[in-house]
This record gives sequence, C-alpha cells and structure tokens, in this order.
Amino acid sequence: MPGIPKPLRPRKTPRQQRSAATREQILRAAAHVFVEHGYAAGTTNRIAEAAGLSIGSLYQYFPNKDAILVQLAQRHLAEGRQALTAAIERGLPATWPERITVLVDAALHAHSGDPRLHQVLFEESPRPPALLADLRALQNTMVDLVADLLREDPAVDAPDPRLTAWFLVATTESLVHRYLADRPTSDVAVFRQQLIAVLTGMLGTHSAATQPPG
Repeated sequence: MPGIPKPLRPRKTPRQQRSAATREQILRAAAHVFVEHGYAAGTTNRIAEAAGLSIGSLYQYFPNKDAILVQLAQRHLAEGRQALTAAIERGLPATWPERITVLVDAALHAHSGDPRLHQVLFEESPRPPALLADLRALQNTMVDLVADLLREDPAVDAPDPRLTAWFLVATTESLVHRYLADRPTSDVAVFRQQLIAVLTGMLGTHSAATQPPG
C-alpha cells in the first residue's frame, strides 16, 4: 500500500474467503463503534468486542485503530471515484444546470452513508499524508473534468476555467460536508435544490462579476 506508513497498514492481506470475511467483519464493527463512541473512545477493545473477536485476532489484521480508520476512509474515497466514473459513463448532459445537478448528485451519493462516521473519518481522526493526497487527487480529477467542460463551452465566460471549476467543486464538497454535519434541514431534496441554485448562480453571474465597473 504505497504512501501509507507501516503502522497504518493492515497486517494481513486476505487471500482466502474466510480471512476476507473476518477483515470485513472488523471494518463493519469499527464503523459501528466509531459512530456510537467517536474517535477517542472508539478503542480496539470495543471494536474487537463488536466484531465478536479476541483482541489478538483483531491485531492479526490491523495494528491499531488508526489503520482501521485509514481503510474505512479509503473505501469512502473509492466510492466517490465510482460515483464520478458512473456519472461520466452515463454521459454528461448538455446544459450547465444539468451538469451541476450531476455534480451535486455524485457528491451526495458519495456521502450517502452515515454522516457521523464521515465526521469521525474526516474531521476527528488524524489523516496521514497519503490519505490527504488521495483526497486531493480525487478533487483534482473532478476540477480537471469541469475545467475541460468550461473551456469547450463558448457560452460560458470563464477567464480562468480551472479556478471557476475549483470554485464549483470545492463549494459542492464543502457544503455537502457541512450539510451532513449540521443538518439545517432534514429534507435533503431542499438542500439539493438550493445547492444547485447556488452553483448555477455562480456560473450565471460570473461574467458580470468579472467585468470592470462602467
């Protein structure tokens, strides 16, 4: 696992079905424990108990709880990439409101798991440099995609397409995170509509905002 420090790597790479099932059992139990107890109190003893394993058995697979957290975070990032890939493979629509809707829906889908677990993974727990690099790589992939679409569209006045794309992607990611953490409304459809309106407005007012005052 390149880039992940040795103390955060899994100790056993499952090659047999039984080992793979045990590893999955530990990850599911850890997710439950972190949701219920948070990062600080989500100990390996609690995870082993929730998984129905001895602490020694758990340590055969993971050296510590941070190694488990890294695995859960990487799974989340992989799901985000899959959501983005699936959206691209379905074909991107022609209009920007529709494209922005695809961007928002992909972000919501990638964060559709337990918001408390997401908070533990990306706000409470330490993140090694390799994991931060994975996060940046996923964001850069999305920014590059949106920037290319902006460059190809003569109807959009974007003097710096990549900066505009970064604003769209970063705003989407940030506001989806904050929504899941704060839950200002329980109706995700209302949040979705308002976020799409905000992002569409950013494009719609970009030309006027960049013109010098007459």
